[in-house]
Amino acid sequence: MELIQDTSRPPAKYVKGIPLIKYFAEALGPLESFEAWPDDLLISTYPKSGVELLKDTPAPRLLKTHLPLALLPKTLLDQKVKVIYIARNAKDVAVSYYHFYRMAKVHPDPGTWDSFLEKFMAGEVCYGSWYQHVQEWWELSHTHPVLYLFYEDIKEDPKREIQKILEFIGRSLPEETVDHIVQRTSFKEMKKNPMTNYSTIPTAVMDHSISAFMRKGITGDWKSTFTVAQNELFEAHYAKKMAGCKLRFRWEL
Repeated sequence: MELIQDTSRPPAKYVKGIPLIKYFAEALGPLESFEAWPDDLLISTYPKSGVELLKDTPAPRLLKTHLPLALLPKTLLDQKVKVIYIARNAKDVAVSYYHFYRMAKVHPDPGTWDSFLEKFMAGEVCYGSWYQHVQEWWELSHTHPVLYLFYEDIKEDPKREIQKILEFIGRSLPEETVDHIVQRTSFKEMKKNPMTNYSTIPTAVMDHSISAFMRKGITGDWKSTFTVAQNELFEAHYAKKMAGCKLRFRWEL
């Protein structure tokens, strides 16, 4: 991550109607001339949805993005680049994203949890609407080579999900190697690894005394943050936004 000197929590910058971290929005220009290769592998998630599982998985050129489809270089779709998409339930994402906003000062000021949750539901957080993000990639999976995975499934049985990934990219590994990947990509291992926990980033950019970048990594942590009233409001809003969508998420394991 490039060191950022201005840590004044600048407001989000909108690109095609989608709010982004100011510095990232200003760096999108080179994407216009990006040329995808057919054997590229794209890892896509909404922020705070978990992608580290794939770091030790063999691949040709590994690309990672949080961008919604509207901001993705068209060449990636034209070349039919394989995509692994990881989705996580919205309640856990909202809580995790709030704490990430608090500690990563490239984000606008998150305000209170209550006000942040309202912004999250309205899609007024960086990278836009969670609802749009998970649904548009789900729809793309019907016409494009997309392996759609769920964070909760990975937590439940990481070895099973790694085997899905290997099959999708046309690779095979000895079982002991897969077991090693499972061990190395566990939340416990990554939380203490400076290569994945961002602990070497200056405090002026990421303040780990406010919240760790890798905080809990569990499913169902939203229950310790949502009030009963917030949960009822969220459930009603969720039902409207996900009406007609066949995606089903697990709120706890």
